[in-house]
Amino acid sequence: MSAVLDALMPVLSLILLGFALRKGGVIPRAQWRGIEQLCYWLLFPALLIVSIASARLDLAALVPYASALLLMVISGTGLMWIFRRRLMRLLDMDGATWSSLFQTVTRWNGFLAMAIIDKLSGEAGLALLAVAFAVIVPYLNVANVLAIAASVGRTRPTPAFIIRQLVRNPFIIGVGLGLVFHFLGGLPDPVETALSLLGRAALGVSLLVVGAGLSWQAVKAARAGVMASVGLRLVGMPALALLWGQVMGLAGVPLLVLTMAAAVPTAVNGYMLARAMGGDAAYYAAAVTAQVMASVITLPLFIWLAMWLGGLSG
Repeated sequence: MSAVLDALMPVLSLILLGFALRKGGVIPRAQWRGIEQLCYWLLFPALLIVSIASARLDLAALVPYASALLLMVISGTGLMWIFRRRLMRLLDMDGATWSSLFQTVTRWNGFLAMAIIDKLSGEAGLALLAVAFAVIVPYLNVANVLAIAASVGRTRPTPAFIIRQLVRNPFIIGVGLGLVFHFLGGLPDPVETALSLLGRAALGVSLLVVGAGLSWQAVKAARAGVMASVGLRLVGMPALALLWGQVMGLAGVPLLVLTMAAAVPTAVNGYMLARAMGGDAAYYAAAVTAQVMASVITLPLFIWLAMWLGGLSG
């Protein structure tokens, strides 16, 4: 457990630094939006391209890992949809708020996952996490668009709308370019060096962005239903990941990365989709902050459990 805490301390420190920089006015709130967009559209895609292009991928060996990823997100979104009416009654939610609950439970913060995996397992873990982006991001984008549309009904999810959501996603673009260069034999040296420099910046800057986005006021103003998002995302999803990891016979770094993709808080960019399609954006903002705060407790536990079950020293 000490190794896990040692790996998380720098990550948590940068999140707190980001919060302090925004709260203290060193970097005004309005400017953080631009920094977030820089991470989303440039820094993280660069890291994905380099990670996949230079990775040693045994496609046959990746089948159990990729299968576990898909089974995890399909079962998670399926259970959320099956129990939607019960959850809405229990938590006194309308369709807009439930759609944001669905998003905050099923989406994952790849920024945070990459920073932690880089510390825990280095390049091997980053390559597997890049594969996770390729496998589950397209599915989750489609599932969340359909869930919001079905619950709110403001925006009709035409095939053209869904395709636009996919082709404009910079993570999908980064994964696609990385695969192209991987099968072409790798990146040219100057290009790889430039992208590597951008990619390394992604990890630290993105953690500052996570911290800057925290809002105590949003949590205070939120209803008790936010705690449902915390429990389902930070406990329910990693439990599903461990279950499917065991079913598929995963161990070592693949099991750790699978669990990390499920155990990190939700993605910040889902807030924009909620606002655009008529979801409950205020609930989403509160859930993001509450999940980041609670993950200080849940993340070390699930990382340690994944390492123990996977035979890694923890």
